[in-house]
Amino acid sequence: MTQTPTAHTPAQQQARAEITVPAQHPMVTVLGSGDSLLRVIEKAFPAADIHVRGNEISATGDPAEVAMVQRVFDEMMLVLRTGQPMTEDAVERSIAMLKASENGESDGAETPAQVLTQNILSSRGRTIRPKTLNQKRYVDAIDHHTIVFGIGPAGTGKTYLAMAKAVQALQSKQVNRIILTRPAVEAGERLGFLPGTLYEKIDPYLRPLYDALHDMLDPDSIPRLMAAGTIEVAPLAYMRGRSLNDAFIILDEAQNTSPEQMKMFLTRLGFDSKIVITGDVTQVDLPNGTKSGLRQVQDILEGLDDVHFSRLSSQDVVRHKLVGRIVDAYEQYDSLNGTENGAHKGGRNKRK
Repeated sequence: MTQTPTAHTPAQQQARAEITVPAQHPMVTVLGSGDSLLRVIEKAFPAADIHVRGNEISATGDPAEVAMVQRVFDEMMLVLRTGQPMTEDAVERSIAMLKASENGESDGAETPAQVLTQNILSSRGRTIRPKTLNQKRYVDAIDHHTIVFGIGPAGTGKTYLAMAKAVQALQSKQVNRIILTRPAVEAGERLGFLPGTLYEKIDPYLRPLYDALHDMLDPDSIPRLMAAGTIEVAPLAYMRGRSLNDAFIILDEAQNTSPEQMKMFLTRLGFDSKIVITGDVTQVDLPNGTKSGLRQVQDILEGLDDVHFSRLSSQDVVRHKLVGRIVDAYEQYDSLNGTENGAHKGGRNKRK
């Protein structure tokens, strides 16, 4: 893509930029079907007037916004050159990253194109990659540290990205097996009251891990890998007394571990293994009076060599847009009312 230098008109305090899209990139890939991508950019920069003629895009208006529009199209073109299509979500996230960098809310070390084009795993024609700057840094931390904590609200990709890295490590023979575990504790429920055998009681708590595996591997191969012990999905209690070597180990829903369980799990680490621990400290479902091991471990291990804490926020939610707004709304309510997840801290459902 070529650009003309931005021209300033002092009297009107306006700037103008002209962007030429190379012929090898059809304009529909830049503007979106029905100009959907263009509308996202126009909505984000109302002080810039954007026009398209042929393969020429011009932006006129507020100098800061015109410069930002130029950067957005630059990043889009870098992504398109890799063969990856741009989506409305990707454009919105690119704009958010650029604005955060511009406002000093981010160190700006990585560009949107670098974030959006980092492939982790390809399976059945689908590629798994980070979608936000914090997600990219979380994935990078998994590469560079032995123990990584991914802490953040629902929908931020904590477990999904960790599992993608685990499958990648298995396929590249960095590890010999994958171990997925989570505590069998859920809100307002107790295993003893559920029908069925012990396996039938535990299975629903592990089901989300199976679902993610099915997204990343040939479903027909999963039973074979599990039968061979290459992939193990088990409740946290089954980890006691073991030393886990040559493994990629993921502890999910770690906010529902006690301090004793967290210590037990961390000390299972064997040679040539990697541990990723994920959880949301705002969603603790432990019985009254039980402290969350995930909350405590941050005070104990923060700053320890080869241990990394990645913290994600509502800005990293990759589910429906409304999920991020719901997370923010609960945080605002709790801040104003001194509650946790809408419940009074001093009430019957007090959580620690």
